[in-house]
Amino acid sequence: HRNERINTEARQLLIELDQWQACETDMQPPRQGSVVIGLDLGGSASMSAAAFYWPDSGRLECWGAFPDEPTLAVRGVNDGVGRRYCDMAERGELRTFTGRTVPVSAWLAQVLAHVDGEPIATVLADRFKQGEVQDGLAAAGYRGPVTWRGFGWRDGAEDIDRFRRVIYDRRVAAPRSLLLRSALSDAVCIADAAGNPKLAKGRSAGRIDPAAAAVLALAEGERMATRPAVKRRLAWA
Repeated sequence: HRNERINTEARQLLIELDQWQACETDMQPPRQGSVVIGLDLGGSASMSAAAFYWPDSGRLECWGAFPDEPTLAVRGVNDGVGRRYCDMAERGELRTFTGRTVPVSAWLAQVLAHVDGEPIATVLADRFKQGEVQDGLAAAGYRGPVTWRGFGWRDGAEDIDRFRRVIYDRRVAAPRSLLLRSALSDAVCIADAAGNPKLAKGRSAGRIDPAAAAVLALAEGERMATRPAVKRRLAWA
């Protein structure tokens, strides 16, 4: 490169919006088989999000959470999205918790209650926030499997490739969600010199947390579909 201040990062959308819209449906398939839960824990400014994916039927559900200080209307103005957060809340896609941060244990209790009685294959979360998520899951009474993933080049590239494969093959059936459409329209990937993508999570206004949670859930569902079935062996008494 010449001695100039230029941006050498290759950026691309996580998924084209028309490809995502092809997976949207008014009549979702039933909850069938085990559910995979992808989590993206936010802070005071960013959104917390949970994605629920049933690989056997392709059903996808997602909802986000914000603290109620400041209000959704004020957040919308600060983020330059107008009434979008208020519209998400009216549609039941966005919830608020009292305080300036989303309480992890209370949020995870609602996440688990959303699939109460459903068999959970695994819960996926960013290993960077492993301590907070572990404590929250323990407080919520969850004792099942947890898978820790990273959003860096290694885990991030694999998860994004698998997420895109599920979308391209239309093995997901999602509702017409303003929350997901908004997140996916802002979700941008950075590629390294070898072309490996990872989510650009350092954006100031774009709330891509639901997209990040969906990437974790769909990628794990795709891994489950490609794992060979375990054959039982007969044992002589």
